Amino acid sequence: DPVCEYIQYNGTSDLQLERMNVYFNEAAGNKYVPRAVLVDLEPGTMDAVRAGPFGQLFRPDNFVFGQSGAGNNWAKGHY
Repeated sequence: DPVCEYIQYNGTSDLQLERMNVYFNEAAGNKYVPRAVLVDLEPGTMDAVRAGPFGQLFRPDNFVFGQSGAGNNWAKGHY
């Protein structure tokens, strides 16, 4: 996948490697992509995550966001 970067496993524990699929999907070459769905009501937060140091680890289709936030108002976001 040319859009996201991968995490490479550098450990020595067979047990850790056996359980990597709990949190990561395996890509080619013993590299892993985090299993995650990132959700928010506004795109600005997702843009900040993408621009951060770990933003390229996540697949672009794992970002789910709305077009307007709740303005820190729980009731507006809930209803």
